[in-house]
Amino acid sequence: MQKTLFFIAFLFCGFATLAQSDVQMVEETVSRSNIEGHIYFLADDLLKGRQTGTPELKIAATYLATQLRSYGVKPDPATGSYFQAMPMQKNFPPATMELTVNGQKMENAVAMSQGNVDFSGTMVYMGFGLEADYQDVDVKGKVVIVKAGNEEGGGAQQAFGLIGDKTALAQKNGAIGVIEFIDTNDQIWGFIDHQFNEPRVGLASSEDEEDSIPFLWVKDTGGTIAAGLWQKNPEGSFTMAKKAAEKLDSYNVVGWVEGSDPKLKEEFIIYSGHYDHVGIGTPDATGDTIYNGARDNAVGVTTVLSMAENLAKYPTKRSALFILFTGEEMGLLGSRYYVENPILPLNKMVYCFNSDNAGYNDTSLATIIGLPRTTAADHIKNACKQFGLTAVDDPAPEQGLFDRSDNVNFARVGIPAPTFSLGFTAFNGDVTKYYHRPGDEADNIDYEYMEKFFKSYVLAGRLIGNDPVTPTWTAGDKYEEASKELYGN
Repeated sequence: MQKTLFFIAFLFCGFATLAQSDVQMVEETVSRSNIEGHIYFLADDLLKGRQTGTPELKIAATYLATQLRSYGVKPDPATGSYFQAMPMQKNFPPATMELTVNGQKMENAVAMSQGNVDFSGTMVYMGFGLEADYQDVDVKGKVVIVKAGNEEGGGAQQAFGLIGDKTALAQKNGAIGVIEFIDTNDQIWGFIDHQFNEPRVGLASSEDEEDSIPFLWVKDTGGTIAAGLWQKNPEGSFTMAKKAAEKLDSYNVVGWVEGSDPKLKEEFIIYSGHYDHVGIGTPDATGDTIYNGARDNAVGVTTVLSMAENLAKYPTKRSALFILFTGEEMGLLGSRYYVENPILPLNKMVYCFNSDNAGYNDTSLATIIGLPRTTAADHIKNACKQFGLTAVDDPAPEQGLFDRSDNVNFARVGIPAPTFSLGFTAFNGDVTKYYHRPGDEADNIDYEYMEKFFKSYVLAGRLIGNDPVTPTWTAGDKYEEASKELYGN
């Protein structure tokens, strides 16, 4: 009789487990203690801000791979490794660099690209330095001076996106260097200066990039320096000696879980976030120089780890691919490299659920950048509601956030790819207070809110992974055509 009762109890427990709802499965695996453990480790001073290419970032990568292994997540099927090595290089500021214009030495300058030049003479003002500006102007052997950006705007983000085009046009027309005056504030310039006047890493350059001419940004707050240059070509001197790059490797961390449905397991949901940050930089008022990156992006990493732990125990019908990127802070390098070198075919990836963060100023929200742009929006809204949060779309479209995180590299090839972020109503206040600042520490985060946030992400992933209908871009989205080409429909 006792054996019979035991057997019945065993069966009952088995059926109870099978009957668990997605909410119960989330509650079982996502805990505040695990959340705090991941964030405190990744944002510890020991890791020195997790800058790409440093030994400390490799420590973080090893920690992440160890977590995936402990959950039972599978490694890259081709290599048997959780690490996807990326050929990278450490770039250094120029060995020497000096710019003088009309007798004034330009102190606040950064080399956006390097080359060897030794010029003295008349410089040529070229407007924005775009194709139309070169008509009937001889710049051969000259240094050209240009305004930042284009007619649509001259902010740092817009200007940065045009550097490649402006460099190519100048080089094509025989110029030997480009000087661009940019009107920006001290905070943004501080970030630019940190990124380009200190050693940094990037993908290994091609020969064409190595032969590029120098492109210099000069800080010109209020446009006061440039105002006197547009009327007449100035006299000046510009010297730069390039310093050779140092080759190195950095790593995306990857793993996957097979889906439970015989058919739907051929479709994958990507769960992604970047684990690098900006390293050591200018001290804050307290003297702290370590930019710990708790919100950006130890929080995002922890969402992915939470998803991996949950799906390894309770797989969804669709398969799951977990990618933790290096090099996001260096220009979305890890995701760019992955899309160009996927470990599994991209046309099997039907959704990318990215997580990236700057900070939060409303703990009643989860902000999803691109929320209405995919047909999975209702799943995300319902998941957030289940845990007491409201899912909202990007409240700061002027920041261009959709195009500033790793999701955009997947979107460009057609994969629906929103970004799940901490709740904010505007890109200010407690967002900018911590964004790329030394104060972004693990001990000033609201972990009661974090628990709701992580559970919402995991539940949303489960709902998307189990939906019999494949998620897509909403009709008319700018990436819909790329999606049709990728999936052949």
